[in-house]
Order: sequence, then structure tokens, then C-alpha cells
Amino acid sequence: MKAVVIHQAKDLRIEDREVEEPGRSQVQIRLATGGVCGSDLHYYNHGGFGAVRLKQPMILGHEVSGRITKLGESVQGLSVGDLVAVSPSRPCRSCRFCSEGRHNQCLHMRFYGSAMPYPHIQGAFREVLVADALQCIPAGGLSAGEAAMAEPLSVTLHATRRAGEMLGKRVLVTGCGPIGALSILAARRAGAAEIVATDLAQFPLDLARRIGADRTLNMKDEPDGLANYTGDKGYFDVFYECSGAQQALVAGIGALRPCGIIVQLGLGGDMTLPMMQITAKELELRGSFRFHEEFPVAVRLMQSGLIDVKPLITHTLPLARAEEAFQIASDRSQAMKAQIAFDAAG
Repeated sequence: MKAVVIHQAKDLRIEDREVEEPGRSQVQIRLATGGVCGSDLHYYNHGGFGAVRLKQPMILGHEVSGRITKLGESVQGLSVGDLVAVSPSRPCRSCRFCSEGRHNQCLHMRFYGSAMPYPHIQGAFREVLVADALQCIPAGGLSAGEAAMAEPLSVTLHATRRAGEMLGKRVLVTGCGPIGALSILAARRAGAAEIVATDLAQFPLDLARRIGADRTLNMKDEPDGLANYTGDKGYFDVFYECSGAQQALVAGIGALRPCGIIVQLGLGGDMTLPMMQITAKELELRGSFRFHEEFPVAVRLMQSGLIDVKPLITHTLPLARAEEAFQIASDRSQAMKAQIAFDAAG
């Protein structure tokens, strides 16, 4: 089978790998669609992010869907031919954090396509994938592309849970890539009354407005665009920081009202915080990392039509053009979510 393998920055290869057979409580999946994520782009463009660096070749990818081709022993509730969304979250279920129900903080997490541990955890961008049955959520009624969006949607559902009560809140989202756009959808579904979104590029801002942002600000054209929201100690109740850029974080903090909530999703490395503002306005900074139990919820929300991710899927390319998909995904002037079609019948 073919797999998408990163060796170092800008060195992406399609290579042959052995097909695995499913073991007990596992299934074999013929991959249909894989979405190129921001972390995939960090590995492709920079060889990693922050202190996380590639130390060996690694199969990329963790936003995937496919059709079951074989069932391992004792698998129930799934059938050959089922379209499934595959969660990349594979916690050990026995460490102290798993026992506390904090599976996303598992000490022995095997998250597809991650260079955080060494040896690296190989990813899911391969034509045939063996996964635990527990990872697979039936996605009937969705396209393969929509099913592959369950993973990034889960990230923003987890962030929205971290933010707390959302009903009637005024929300700021900085960074309108896929995670920022999905944060808009998640916040609105949770009851946000007003959503303002910022970015440095017009294409994602136009899409943010299309999917529900009440106002958008191009911070490249209007670097002081949030100044109107800083009077009387600030305006917003909740702040999703999705860019990983210190400038966006600082500007957003200035626009938060006292006792506001900052939810940091963007992974751009360490940043310096304006601690005096955080202290004086009694702000709460809450990190948000991955997800776990939100994954089946994401699938159900899409299946029921309560969240529509289709407008975010801007490009789909065949496996043979995988590197082109990465290049397109890196161009924020034209792409939101670029996906790779592993199965032409997907």
C-alpha cells in the first residue's frame, strides 16, 4: 500500500508500506479521505513546531475516514462496508489521567502522526489502516470528506467545553483557519450571541462571515481593529485564540472584559503574556489540547445537520497529488481545508 511520509521539511514522499491485518478488537479500513491539518503543515513546512522536531521518517495524518474491509475477533457494532470516522486518539486507558477521565492528557497517548514521543507515532495517511474498533464511529449519511472533519471539529468542541457557559456570550476568535472557523460553528451551536473574528488574510475572513461570524476584521489592513472593543475595560466574554501568535493573544486580551475567559488553541510556541492585564481584569487563561469523548459528538452533530462543515472543504486532491494538497493547504489566500482522496470511490 501507499503512505504519505515526511522525512524532513519539504521532503514529503509517497512510499510503500506493508498492509497490516486486524487483531482482536480491531478493524481494517480502506482509507477514503484524509484532511491536511495545521500540525501536518508544521512538519511539512518547518520539520516540526516549537520543541517538537522530526527525528525519523513519519507517516503523516490524523483527520481520516474510510470504509471497513475486515473485522477482527470480538468486534461488535461495526460491519464490513461501513463508512467510519476514525478518531486518532488512542489513550492507554490505565494511567492516572485516563483513570480520572482526562484521556486527552494520557501519559502514553498514541495519537496518529505525532513526533512528540520518540519513536514517533506513525500517522493515518495510508491506503489501508488498522484501527481499534473503539476509534471508529459509524458515519452513515455523511460524505467521506465530512466524516474526516470529525477530528478538527472535536478539537473545537473540547475548547468550547473548556470555555464553559456560552449562552448569550460575546465571543472573539483570532485566527480563521480551520480551527478558528470550526470554533465559530461550535460557539454558535453552544449559544454565543455575538461572534467577531480576526485574521491577516481576507479569504478565511470571508468564509468566517459566510459560516456565521457577525463581524470580521482584517488585522493586516486594520492593525488597531480591536481598539473599538477595549473601552470600559473590554467587551468580549470569551476569547478563542486560534492563531498561536503573540500579537493576536495580546490584542485579544485587551478586548476582553473583566472575568473573561481566554481559551488557547493555537500552537505557535511559547508566548509572553501581559500579566498585569490578566491580573487586574481577573481573566482566566485556559489551555485546550486535543479531545477524546467529543469525537462521537462531533459525528452526531454533523449527521443531524446541527453543524455543517461542508463550506470549509475547499480542495480535494488524489493521493498521487498529496504534496500539492500540502502546498495548497499552506496558501491561506485560497484554501481552508484541503483533503486527500485515498479511495477514488470515497
